[in-house]
Amino acid sequence: MTTSQDSLPISALQHMAYCPRQCALIHLERQWEESMHTALGRLEHERVHAGYKEFRRGRRQITGLRVVSKTLGLHGQLDVLEMAQTDADAPSNLPGLKLKGHWCLYPVEFKHGQPKTNSCDRIQLCAQALCLEEMLEIHIEQAALFYQRIRRREDVALSAALRDQTRETTHALHKLMDSGVTPPPVNDKRCKACSLKALCMPGALSRNTRYQQRLFTPQEAL
Repeated sequence: MTTSQDSLPISALQHMAYCPRQCALIHLERQWEESMHTALGRLEHERVHAGYKEFRRGRRQITGLRVVSKTLGLHGQLDVLEMAQTDADAPSNLPGLKLKGHWCLYPVEFKHGQPKTNSCDRIQLCAQALCLEEMLEIHIEQAALFYQRIRRREDVALSAALRDQTRETTHALHKLMDSGVTPPPVNDKRCKACSLKALCMPGALSRNTRYQQRLFTPQEAL
């Protein structure tokens, strides 16, 4: 289903689902501008990815696990993978992890802010689960988002609709990267909290329609 020859980072899906122009600025043009919120988020992820492992009877947690999907052309690193043992006497469903019995897996993604009205965080989380399913040949029913600002965990059902949305966003991401073209700005409410607002210039570029069309149209189409 993918078009790009390269494996793309799962984190780019969150940017793509939020704003294709933001995604292109970061992953095509390699532009980035640190803000207080992005700095705090980066530090929080570094702490989580430090690699601790927690072992409790019937439940385990591992951080920093790297995942990949050849089908989707994605790769990434989980914040936390929670594993709950549901049947100690059953044949192992995770022989690759050298665990005995039957286990349910729950990817957990940490976010600095608070729950969003759109599905960009859930799409990123679902992509992590799809990678795990392909790697381990298992089915994952549920995952979770933990929002640091409000210290609250949001359980996410990995429904068929969310899986389809994740695959569609992945396909759109590959098409964007293959095109090499940064989309024009839209200048809506998403721009207010975007750390790339100064680089994107949504207000200035969206005011001049003719200039915008020439600026964001490939040269061969002019």
